[in-house]
Amino acid sequence: MFDSFLLAFTALFSIVNPIAMALIFSQVTAERNHGERVQLATLVAVYSAIVMLTALWAGSYVLNFFGISLAALRIAGGFVVAERAWALLSAPEAHEARKQEQAAPAEDAGESDVGESAFFPLTIPFTTGPGTISVAIALGATRPRGTEGLTEFFIGVSAAALAIALLIWLSYRSADRLVALLGHTRARVLTRLFAFLLFCVGVQILLTGILDAFPALASGR
Repeated sequence: MFDSFLLAFTALFSIVNPIAMALIFSQVTAERNHGERVQLATLVAVYSAIVMLTALWAGSYVLNFFGISLAALRIAGGFVVAERAWALLSAPEAHEARKQEQAAPAEDAGESDVGESAFFPLTIPFTTGPGTISVAIALGATRPRGTEGLTEFFIGVSAAALAIALLIWLSYRSADRLVALLGHTRARVLTRLFAFLLFCVGVQILLTGILDAFPALASGR
C-alpha cells in the first residue's frame, strides 16, 4: 500500500505541480476577492480529486474493455508519462505559457461564474488536464494482475490522489504567499526536480510493460 502511495504521489505531484500552478492561479484570479479565491480553490481541489480518482479506478479497465492488453497499456502509458516528463524537464517555460493560456478564460469570468470557471478552465485543462489523466491511467495500469494486493493498491493510489487534491487546495488558497516565498525561479527548480522523478516513473512503467509482453527477458533466456 505504501509503495503504491509513493509511486502515485510522486507521479501525480510531478505532472500536476500544484506549487508552480499556484503562481499562475494567483495571476488569473488577481481581480477576485479573497472569499472567491478560497471558494475557487476548494472547488478546483474537489473536481481535481474526482478527475484523478476516476482515471485511476476506471481508466485502465475501460481501455481493457476495448481489447488493449495490460502490457500494451503499460508500455504506452509509460512512454506518455516519460515524454511529458521530458517536456517539463527540458522546457518548463513552454509548459507555463501553455498553462497560462489555458487558464486565461478564468480572468474574464464574472462573480456569478465562480462555479463554472472552477471546473473549466481551472480544473480541466489547467490543473488536471490530459497529461494528468494519462498519467493516472498509466498508474492504474500498474495494478496487480490477480486479486491479491489489489485492494491495498487502490487504497494507496487513491490516498495519493486525495493528498494531491489537498495540496492543490492549500497551494491555491495560499497562492499569494507562495508567490512571495518562491517566485518563478525557485518554482522552476522544483518543476525540474519533480519532472526528473516523473521521468523515472515513466521509464519504470514502460520497463514493466516490456517485461510483461516479453517474459523471456525477465527470465534472462
